[in-house]
Amino acid sequence: MTYSSNATGILLAAGYGSRFDPTGLHNKLLAPLPDGTPVVFQSARRILSAVSRVVAVVRPGSEKLAEVLNEAGCDVVFSIDAQRGMGATLAAAVRATQDAEGWLVTLGDMPWIERTTIELVARCLDGGASIAAPFYRGQRGHPVGFGAQHLNALSMLDGDAGARHLFASENVEKIEVDDANILRDVDVAGDLVLP
Repeated sequence: MTYSSNATGILLAAGYGSRFDPTGLHNKLLAPLPDGTPVVFQSARRILSAVSRVVAVVRPGSEKLAEVLNEAGCDVVFSIDAQRGMGATLAAAVRATQDAEGWLVTLGDMPWIERTTIELVARCLDGGASIAAPFYRGQRGHPVGFGAQHLNALSMLDGDAGARHLFASENVEKIEVDDANILRDVDVAGDLVLP
């Protein structure tokens, strides 16, 4: 790790991935990338390149996923509210880390975000930004950073909208990056290989 942020990392890994496998038999986060590394393991290692602690949120019954995340270096929280959406999952992670100086949030199905991008967002957050996010050609991506002043708002999130309302109502530090991977996730099996 070249830079260590004061923020706590949050890795959201409680989704169902139904587009990847409608049968629900194969968790896309455990799918291997071309080098054999599970998607979620690489996602976790990327965010751990900039923060010393990452809390990963999974849904109950995801023991194998929790095992892989522990192996990557994450603390794992099981959220019984995961079925209510990303907002509820993020709220569970924030409530589990209430003493954090801020949060750097990313998704378990985004394994290609460049480490330099993650560091840029972390540095911006550590520099006092209320909310920080990377943008590629005008589109906001991940990871996103939230200052500690958003503890209450983040703790009360619910549903699938996540923290979108905070982006609409707060001053966001926009970090322009040349990293298209801030928008790239794994939705279907064909996404496992970079073009």
